[in-house]
Amino acid sequence: MKKSSMNIPNILSIVRCLLVPVFVAALLYLRECGIWAFIIPAAIYGLTALTDMLDGKIARKYNLVTDFGKFIDPLADKFMVLSSMISILVWMLLRDAKTLALVFVWVVLVILLRELGVTSLRLVVAGKSGIVVAASIFGKIKTISQMVGTVLIILEPALPMVFDHSVISYIADNHIISYIAMAVMTFTTIFSGIDYLKAYMPYIDPNK
Repeated sequence: MKKSSMNIPNILSIVRCLLVPVFVAALLYLRECGIWAFIIPAAIYGLTALTDMLDGKIARKYNLVTDFGKFIDPLADKFMVLSSMISILVWMLLRDAKTLALVFVWVVLVILLRELGVTSLRLVVAGKSGIVVAASIFGKIKTISQMVGTVLIILEPALPMVFDHSVISYIADNHIISYIAMAVMTFTTIFSGIDYLKAYMPYIDPNK
């Protein structure tokens, strides 16, 4: 019996694709809504990240892996990562957090290059030998760090609205949480990229 391409994991991947523009719109166009300008986009991003965590687990547990799923799941992941990074960079500039944006642009560059590099390696190796290297623990840590880091960066400006304390205001005004989150995101992204490179290099012949 042929499995339907529109099973629950695939529906979750499609939902993730649809939530991406909703997140971008909430982040960029709700800036005058007080604390909700931070809570709403963070909640939408959290929901988007939840679909990313659930679809793969459900597909593997219930043997619902399909060709359509193999296409839409990584595509939805790329939409989510790239769109969130670029929109957050624009969001920082709109909030006049120019110094933060000048640092974050390098984080975005590292993430973009890593995603393009790993995707290219997968396509080349899979095309030649059909080998697909499974996601390592470092790749999963990278994903979690990006998800958590993104939420923290979005919510940090709202902290003084919730906690009326000079220390909290100092942390938020100086973007300390954001800088720490960006450092962790950058480190895990680079480390996981190197890990994938080491895993795929034995299958690549530089002379061909």
